[in-house]
Amino acid sequence: MRTAAAFVLAAQSPARSGTIARVTVDCRALRFGLVGTGHWARVTHAPALATAPGIEFAAVWGRNLPAAAALAAYSGAVAHRDFDAFLADVDAVAFSVPPDVQSELAVRAATAGKHLLLEKPVALTVDAADTLVDAVDAAGVGSVVFFTAQFQPDIRTWLAEISRAGEWAGGTARWLGSVYSPASPFDTPWRRDKGGLWDLGPHAVALLWAILGPVESVTADAGRGDLTYLVLHHEGGATSSVTLTLGAPEAADSYRLEVWGERGVAAMPALGADAIASLHVALAELAENARSGGPAHACDVRFGADVTRVLAAAQQERDALRARPAVRPASRSTPRPPRLIAATTSSESAAAGYVAGPDLPADGLAPA
Repeated sequence: MRTAAAFVLAAQSPARSGTIARVTVDCRALRFGLVGTGHWARVTHAPALATAPGIEFAAVWGRNLPAAAALAAYSGAVAHRDFDAFLADVDAVAFSVPPDVQSELAVRAATAGKHLLLEKPVALTVDAADTLVDAVDAAGVGSVVFFTAQFQPDIRTWLAEISRAGEWAGGTARWLGSVYSPASPFDTPWRRDKGGLWDLGPHAVALLWAILGPVESVTADAGRGDLTYLVLHHEGGATSSVTLTLGAPEAADSYRLEVWGERGVAAMPALGADAIASLHVALAELAENARSGGPAHACDVRFGADVTRVLAAAQQERDALRARPAVRPASRSTPRPPRLIAATTSSESAAAGYVAGPDLPADGLAPA
């Protein structure tokens, strides 16, 4: 039964009203700038931008200018100290910074007419996500949120196949990450603060939303550390469950997603190790959208804001659960009186399913 604490997500990002004029670019290579100089920027974004067809990796901005310069040297890009000068040098911006930093800078980039390749989650609050949606709509720029699995070719094929297979009654996702270690490049302050719900949750919610339909409400529970359990209620009646943590033992590090229905159970292909190839797909689709001014991408900032809404509702309920007083068992200082039943013979006891109880007198028997 859903409790009053199940937050109804009726306020999903509203549908666009009317036609929004779109900013387009010509058929030349789209000049991309990269915001961020951390691990993910170095191992994924910079290599992808430097090798993607139809893309010119033109500029890098970071608060650490020497790090930005080192990353820019990767492909002959220009490192910028001033963010406005950085924006003036590009057509589009890829972000690889913490979500709260991304949401603020992306508003400035959209307002300057730049197309956006965003990381998940797009923001850490509903208000920040909605402000970003408004900025993108007002500027008429294109946007794509890099939900990694959504751009992995074999997972895309699987999503198309199960969509053709018909309706699914439910699903489950379990993502056990192990990043809380000094040796992990993902052991960052924002992940320690927000946990698996905000780092891994966007992927799981986005995939289950794509398969089972929009999420109407969510219930949440919390385990040890950042361990989070979600139940998603989807439009049309399907339900799904999600288990998330960044604090699992290394031996348990894994990800699995399944859906089930009349046709049986369908398991999603494994997440690939080559995020650069998936980012190439996202970049190509954003570039095409920027050139054509076509319809919004399925994984645009508006969808990213809807996923943020789910996460924020789950966080609110998780916090409320943490604040509730613990249920403590009754004191056992006073021994319970023994449970007595009529004595029987050993053969009668065995036949009746009874065995001698340690808290009973010698002639007392307790149910097995």
